[in-house]
Amino acid sequence: MQRDSESSGGWLRGVSLHCSVQAIVVALLFFCGVPSLTFSAVSEPSVHSVPPVSSLPADSTDKEYFDIVKSIDLLGEVYREVSKSYVDRLNVSGLMYAGIDGMLRTLDPYTVFLDENDSDELDEMTSGQYVGIGISIASLGGEVFVASVVDGYAAAKAGIRVGDSIVSINNEGVRNMSLDKVKALIKGVAGTPLLFELERQGSPPFSARLMREEVRVSTVSYSGIFGGIGYIEMKGFGSRSTADLREALQGLVRQAAGQHLPLKGIILDLRNNPGGLLTVAVDVASLFVPIGSAVVSIRGRSAKMDKSFVTETSPLEDRLPLAVLINTQSASAAEIVAGAMQDLDRGVVIGERSYGKGLVQSVVRLSYNTAVKVTTSKYYTPSGRLIQKESNNAVSELRRVLSTSHEGKVSEVFYTKGKRKVYGGGGIMPDIQLSEQTTSPYLSELRKKGFLFLFSSAYRSTHPLIPSQPIDRPALMALFADFLQGKKFVYTSESERRFTELKESMKKVQPANTDSTQGLTLLQQEIEQFKKQEIQKESAGVAQELEVEVLRHYDERMARKVELEHDLVVKKAVELLSDSRKYAKILHP
Repeated sequence: MQRDSESSGGWLRGVSLHCSVQAIVVALLFFCGVPSLTFSAVSEPSVHSVPPVSSLPADSTDKEYFDIVKSIDLLGEVYREVSKSYVDRLNVSGLMYAGIDGMLRTLDPYTVFLDENDSDELDEMTSGQYVGIGISIASLGGEVFVASVVDGYAAAKAGIRVGDSIVSINNEGVRNMSLDKVKALIKGVAGTPLLFELERQGSPPFSARLMREEVRVSTVSYSGIFGGIGYIEMKGFGSRSTADLREALQGLVRQAAGQHLPLKGIILDLRNNPGGLLTVAVDVASLFVPIGSAVVSIRGRSAKMDKSFVTETSPLEDRLPLAVLINTQSASAAEIVAGAMQDLDRGVVIGERSYGKGLVQSVVRLSYNTAVKVTTSKYYTPSGRLIQKESNNAVSELRRVLSTSHEGKVSEVFYTKGKRKVYGGGGIMPDIQLSEQTTSPYLSELRKKGFLFLFSSAYRSTHPLIPSQPIDRPALMALFADFLQGKKFVYTSESERRFTELKESMKKVQPANTDSTQGLTLLQQEIEQFKKQEIQKESAGVAQELEVEVLRHYDERMARKVELEHDLVVKKAVELLSDSRKYAKILHP
C-alpha cells in the first residue's frame, strides 16, 4: 500500500473550476449546519462565485468537472431532505458515513473511508507499533483470555501468560465485553498505568499493575534452520520490515556458522501475509536480487501515474537458492515480492495461487482525523502480469460506475527473465502448486468451542514444567478425552444433522410405521459408526494440533518450530532446496 499525504484536490487541474467545486462544497456544508470554523484553511468564495454553466469550456475534461459540481449539489439536496423529513430521528453523522461507504463500495473493496478509529489503526499497521502492554486477546464464552504475549514488554515482565483470563481492567469488568472495547481500555497514552485483575486455572485470582508503553512487534514472526535450510516467516510489510528481515537473514547465517553447517538455501514464508507498504516490498526484494532489478510497476488513470520500481541497494543474499511460500491469503506487497522473485528467476514459488490484491491505495488525510484510502493505480510484475484478480461487484448495470476490464485473463501467457512461461489471471500462480492441509469438521468443532485452548490452559496449571520432546501423544490424548467428557462435549457430524432433518421431514409427510422406524434405526446405527470412524481417522491430526497448543502455553517459539516441522509445504520447500538439480531444473527447464 502506497501512502500519500498530498491533497486529494491535486488532480483537479482546471484552477477556476477547482475553486468552483470548493465553493459548492463550502456552501453546501454551511447550508447543512456545519460550523464555519471547519473551513478556516479554505478561501471564502461564496456560492455565487460559481460560473454559470454556459461559461464552462465544452471539452470532456470540463464536462467531468461540471458533473462533479452537479453530483455534489444533488448529494447535498438528498442528504438535507432525508435528514430533515425522515419519519424517525436520524444520526446525521452516521447517515453521511453510510452514504460515503455505499458510494465507495461500488468501486473496489479497498477504496474506503477511515473514521478516527480506523485512521489510528492504519497508523499502527504501517508502523508496526502501538501503545499497549504487549498482549493479544481472544474471547471465548464471554471470557477474555490472553492469547499471546510479546516478550520484553509490560505483560511479559509482570508474569502474565497465555491462557490467563482477564476479569477487569482499571476496575471495569470485561466479561461479555466486545474485544474492540477491551482493546480500547488497554490502549492509551504511553507512561500511564493499568490495573489488571486476572484468573489462572489452579491459582487464586491475582492483580498486575502495568505501565502502557510503545510496543513494536517484528513482522518476522519466526526464523530458524530446518535441515540446513534457513526459514523466515513474515506477517506484514511495515516501515521496519526490511530491517527485521535483514536482521533475520544475518541471524541465520550466524546460527549456521555456529553449528558448523553450510546454509543450503532460504525459505521466505509469505503465507497469510496481507501485505503493506509498496516501497517496503521493493526494499525486501532488494535483499535477494542485484541492484537495478525491476520489481514492480504501477499504472494509473493517466500516464503521469505510471512508475517502475527498481532495487537501489546491493543485495544481502542473491546466490543462495530461494523458495517463496504463498497461499490464498498472501496479498498485495507479498504478491509483489513473490511475483518479482518468480519473474526474475531468482527463486521458486511454492503453494497456492495468491489472493490477487494488486491495487495501489493512496491515503489522503481529511479533516476531523479521518482519511480516505483510494485506489490510484494497479500493480504489474516485471513480466507485465496484472496482480489484481478480477471481481464482480454486486452493482446493477444502471448504477455501474466502472467500465468492464478484460485485463489479466487466466489464459494470458507471460515470460520470465529466463523465458519461462508464467500465466495471468490475477494473483501469483506458484511454480509448484501444493494445497495446505484442510481442517476436518471434527477438528474445526473443537477449535470453534475453544477446547484445545482451554485444555492446554488446564494442562499448564497442573504441569509446571514444559513437556519433554517428543511429547507422549497417547497419554496427552487420553487426558484430552477425559477433559471432553467432563465438558459433556458431543460432536454432531454433518451426516447426523442431515439425518435429523430427514426424520423431521418424514414426520410431517407420513405417520410412523414399523418398516420406516426400523429403517431409520439401521441408518442411525450406520451414521454413528461412520462418526466413530471419522473421529478415529482424525485423531492423529487432533493430537498434532493439541501438542502445538500445549507447547504454546509454555513457549510460543518452540510451539511454532514443532508446527513447522509437520508443515507439508515447508517440508516440500526443504526437500527442493536440498536438491540442487531439481531446483535448477525448475528455474532453467
